[in-house]
This record gives sequence, structure tokens and C-alpha cells, in this order.
Amino acid sequence: MAKPKVFVTRIIPDKGFDLVKEACEVDLWTEELPPLYEVLLERVRGVDGLLCLLTDRIDAQLMDAAGPQLKVISNHAVGFDNIDIPAATARKIPVGNTPGILTDATADFAFSLLVAAARRVVEGDRYVRAGKWKTWGPSILLGPDITGATLGIIGYGRIGQALAKRASGFDMRILYHDPMVAPGSNLPGTAVDLETLLRESDFVSLHTLLNEQTRHLINRDTLALMKPSAVLVNTSRGPVVDGQALYEALKEGKIFAAALDVTDPEPLPMDSPLLELDNLIIAPHIASASKPTRDKMSLMAAENLLAGLSDRRLPTCVNPEVY
Repeated sequence: MAKPKVFVTRIIPDKGFDLVKEACEVDLWTEELPPLYEVLLERVRGVDGLLCLLTDRIDAQLMDAAGPQLKVISNHAVGFDNIDIPAATARKIPVGNTPGILTDATADFAFSLLVAAARRVVEGDRYVRAGKWKTWGPSILLGPDITGATLGIIGYGRIGQALAKRASGFDMRILYHDPMVAPGSNLPGTAVDLETLLRESDFVSLHTLLNEQTRHLINRDTLALMKPSAVLVNTSRGPVVDGQALYEALKEGKIFAAALDVTDPEPLPMDSPLLELDNLIIAPHIASASKPTRDKMSLMAAENLLAGLSDRRLPTCVNPEVY
């Protein structure tokens, strides 16, 4: 019996890829940069399954280009805003993602960014390497305290709650804002409206989904509500933050610092004014980049793919209504 044909849009860890290779006839995109949309349209023709990344736009046109035999789309990510879910559902194509698996790694990294931005770790490293360190000084690279400070978490799902758990070890006061959390939920911290969170928080960490309501949620108006001593951290999605507004707020001292694991666009062009700022840390979307986490993600993505190819229910399905 012929093996099902699949297209894998990037090299993934062997833990998952070995399962896919064993069960499928694999067309693998091996280059570092993601395939262009026109390339995707060509390479998906005739495939039974697609294993893709957030960087791949999977829309109705692409699904139709693949053909009616396309049985499953497996996203090697928790998020799935790169996929037209209604279009997949209309075509009875289950879509898989990898939720839960990267919660701890992402929360660890978000807290790392919070600490690094507050205590100016990256700026201090640059200070030393530039030969500016002449002696110990009582006013060199001062930053805010973390212990006992107020942390505002926007988006209080798994990762937001995991961040709160870490912050509790520093005796931080936790505020959270999430319209999806039912009133009266027995969660650690205090539920508040967005304005209260921004006004009262010493640190604001973003963990929300990207949708029309959250695009540019952090903009000139919302940044103006924050304390001049506040630190903003974003490990959610780049477009949640208006980059130009953030640049102005940091440049003009309207907030103290920021740390981003995600940007808009990704990667940032080298002429972006954000790269000129000393009070901004930018990481290359690596919040989930621990080896055990990425191994587990690849396994989950492979299991979703193989389940769909064999007409079994996906272990983690974004659109279960297809069943």
C-alpha cells in the first residue's frame, strides 16, 4: 500500500520527523527561510497532509491547490492565526496545533525578559564590552525592584497563569485582564479592567491571542496609561503592540523599558528605529526554544498529522466541529 504524501514546510526536530518519515512519503523544505507562498501553492499539490509553521500562510486558495484529497493540516505551533480555520472547516479538514507543551518554557522566558529589562542585563553587557566600565558607581545602570512589585498580565490562559506562579516567588502582586475568563473564577491574582491594570502595574506582560480586538492593543493611548517606571514584556504576538507607538514611548521616557520576543514584522528590518534603543531587548522569537519543549512540539505535530492521515481524531484539534 502506498504511503500518504505529505509536505513539511521546515526541518523540525527528529523526535517528530522520524515518525513522519517512517509513515509517509515526505517532501521536506530544507532551507532556513520559509517557502514563499507561490512555492507553497506548488508543493502542496496532491498531498494528503501538510505539516506547517506559523510563518506559512495556509488559506482557502492553498487548500484548494492541494486538492480534495488533503486530509489534515498540522501546525507546529500553539497559535494558528496563519491558517484560515473557517476555510479548513468548510472543507472538512481538521487542523492540529501543539497547546500546553510550551507553557513552562514560555513562562520561564517571559520572566527572564522581565528581569533582564528591569535590571538592564543586556544593556550592562553592552556597557562592559564597549569599554565603559571604569569603576563601581552608586548610580550606574539603575533599574526598578522586582520583589514586591505589581505585575499585570494581559491574557490569563495557561502561560499567563504560569507566569503568575513564577512571580509569586518574588512576592509580586498579580493583576490580570482577560475577557475570556469567567467572572468569579478562582484564579490567583485579581481580575481588573485593562485601564486599571495599565495604571497600577510596574510590569505588564502580554499573553493574549492575536485577533481584531487585540491587534495594536498596546498603542499610544494604552502606553500613555502606564507608569513612567513601567516595563512592558511581549511573548504573545508581534502585532499586539504598535511598534511605532512603542518606539516613541521608550524614546521619550514614557515607560522605562520593554522586552520583546515577538515583533511586527518578523524579523525586524535592520533599519528599524527600535534597534536604536538601549532600553529595549529584542529576542528572535525563542520563548519556547528549549530542546525538550521543541522535541515535544515536534512529536505532537507529528501525532496530529498521522492521526488525520489515518482518519483518526486529532489529539489536539483546533476545529473539532469537523467531526
